[in-house]
Amino acid sequence: MQDPTEDTEWNDILRSKGIIPPKEKEISENDIVDIVESTISQKSNVEKKLEDLSLDELDDLEDEEDELVLLKYRNQRIAELKALAEKSKYGNVVEISAIDYVEQVNKAGPDVYVVLHLYKQGIPLCSLINHHLNELAQKFRATKFLKSISTNCIRNYPDKNLPTVFVYNNGNMVEQFIGPAAFRESLTVEELEWMLGQTGAIETDIKENPRPKVKDILFSQLNADSNDW
Repeated sequence: MQDPTEDTEWNDILRSKGIIPPKEKEISENDIVDIVESTISQKSNVEKKLEDLSLDELDDLEDEEDELVLLKYRNQRIAELKALAEKSKYGNVVEISAIDYVEQVNKAGPDVYVVLHLYKQGIPLCSLINHHLNELAQKFRATKFLKSISTNCIRNYPDKNLPTVFVYNNGNMVEQFIGPAAFRESLTVEELEWMLGQTGAIETDIKENPRPKVKDILFSQLNADSNDW
């Protein structure tokens, strides 16, 4: 068996000739103690420097940190407002004709909902819906609201189908409300808002259909009749 001492001496000779790399320096217990003490000393120096700072200087450090937090929040808020402004760019009902259809509906943009009302002058329910759409367009500014005289948009469109409301998204029709039967003669703006909310065209807070139930209508009619006696 080879003597370890001879092996060490032989390796030392090889290292001296540059044949094998130098032996890595071993870390002694004293070296470990020195590293720990040095780390403690550095930490102590930092704490001492902080202790030597005046209250005003400490406040300045805190102010700088607060400013960074506020700056981060400000930039985040600006980004949110820009995104909201980009989405909330409509706000009114635009009159279109057949020529405008492709540009206004099919090319409205990705994820943009379009509500198109086909109407004619002299039809009370059409006038009522136009009135409600003006209010909803201001409330839900991320949705594009359009209107068009029916025969200007679709040639020979029958009056019996009026009013008609089409809902589009990404250029595709997602819902249609055709004719008086789809609405109510005394349609409220809340009812129309709920109807459009069910299609996804607007984000309404109305969770239940506000349209009066049939029995409520009959009860109201009976009360009205009894008051006339």
